[in-house]
Amino acid sequence: MSLTIHPSILAADFANLERELQRIQEADLVHVDVMDNHFVPNLTLGLPVVQRLAEVSPLDLDVHLMIEDPDRWAPDYAAAGAASVTFHVEAAADPVATARAIRERGARAAIALKPGTPADPWLDRLDEFDMVLVMTVEPGFGGQEFLHHTMPKLQQVAEAAARAGRDLRIQVDGGISTATIGTAAAHGANTFVAGSSVFRSGDPSKAIQELRRVAHQHPAKALHADR
Repeated sequence: MSLTIHPSILAADFANLERELQRIQEADLVHVDVMDNHFVPNLTLGLPVVQRLAEVSPLDLDVHLMIEDPDRWAPDYAAAGAASVTFHVEAAADPVATARAIRERGARAAIALKPGTPADPWLDRLDEFDMVLVMTVEPGFGGQEFLHHTMPKLQQVAEAAARAGRDLRIQVDGGISTATIGTAAAHGANTFVAGSSVFRSGDPSKAIQELRRVAHQHPAKALHADR
């Protein structure tokens, strides 16, 4: 599966989001963090802003919901124009039903796992999801340091996908830079969210190209599909 880079607008200039989107056209999708100040201790943006971003963005939206009650709200983000909607299993009452509802509204469906959340309950249900996001920081704030202890879980998800023959997007989010993207790629990630390392660089387009180059230099380790 191809490697993709999704810059996070959490690190962008919120007063000029349309202009900021034009600076990252080298990317594959744009990552949009929705936080409600309940599930995580931060507040960003909501449904009306996502709908407007979908109208003006040159890239499809990869929406990451860090909110309570995603069972209720996640399908609305799909209907608003998101190409992919990710929600946290820790906040969902029925992740499988929510994923199906997202797909019914025309978007890809993904689940997210906090650093301390085990992947085991979902490894036999990967057919219900288009992507699994393994958080490499605690969700809520950008600019945090990459948590290396999440790498065994990342590889566990990648191995389960290989075992099931699933062409699964495996995403990492948090602390992704040229110093860490190789480690994530080597452990099975194929989709990378990068905020500060892109938007706060001198040249976002060049930063995206460099992230992609480094990721390609670190192919995934042999995945033990027979485990």
